[in-house]
Amino acid sequence: MVRFRDKGDRPRRVRADGPGGTGSSGDPRRLRGSRASRGPLDQRDQRDSGEDCDYVVWGRRPVVEAVESGRQVNKILVVKGGSDPEVLALAREHRVPVSFVDRATMDRAAAEAGAGNHQGVLAFLAPISYVQIDDILEAARAAGQDPFIAVLDGIEDPQNLGSIIRTANAARAHGVVIPARRSSQVSPAVVRASAGAAAHTPVARVVNIANCIERLKQAGVWVVGTEPEAPLPLWDADLTGPIAVVVGSEGRGMSRLVGERCDFTVNIPMGGKLASLNAGVAWAVVAFEIVRQRLKKGGPVGQSDSDS
Repeated sequence: MVRFRDKGDRPRRVRADGPGGTGSSGDPRRLRGSRASRGPLDQRDQRDSGEDCDYVVWGRRPVVEAVESGRQVNKILVVKGGSDPEVLALAREHRVPVSFVDRATMDRAAAEAGAGNHQGVLAFLAPISYVQIDDILEAARAAGQDPFIAVLDGIEDPQNLGSIIRTANAARAHGVVIPARRSSQVSPAVVRASAGAAAHTPVARVVNIANCIERLKQAGVWVVGTEPEAPLPLWDADLTGPIAVVVGSEGRGMSRLVGERCDFTVNIPMGGKLASLNAGVAWAVVAFEIVRQRLKKGGPVGQSDSDS
């Protein structure tokens, strides 16, 4: 096994190519301007919409009410040139991502959601309550266990995100971290893809993944990145102790800055003609290698059902 720094030391970078919110309240069905108020979705609506429409709110006042109610909001769409100052101010206050789109894009999104008079604004609500990274760390400490965390750097496919959350639960990881922007958020589609595991697996949403990695290091967590070009095979790395695994996006992998913040990187030895695995599959391989090493060492794997 290989370790790259002594206990208590700051990380030594060993890359080959460079230097070594919580709680929710309210119900979208009770908000005026929600799709649920218009009756059940027909099959065409369910097929065409990227989000379950029970979690879409439209119109200036209903969107303001949704944000003020404490509901977790994945994102807000606003028509360019027609933004409402109150909506934007609340989005900044609650750190809700805002995307500015043209009128045609807004009309198309509203039609897919079955929205009525959207007034130039749509909000997509989260079906779970996000937590803070410190909540995940505290849960591990309270259980007397070394933290075991998945950190996702730009996973955009809801099916992949759901699969990763499902595997995290099966491997008894303490939580999953996702970025607030340029990433799939936990939508109803993700919950379905996770086979319900999203209801039992803490998910933290952060503004900046690189800063999140530094926070984990400060807490004594080793951060390992996954990339095909890494010099160290997964099987030769010591993955016991406090660990966070960074999984890059489907097409680009880890960003340069995130890769440089990792303590070390590993590759998954592969045969055949393909050079990489699906992001969800790669996470599963690494996650259960961590489980294997922890069990071999005789320590606890991670959270149990009673802990979650």
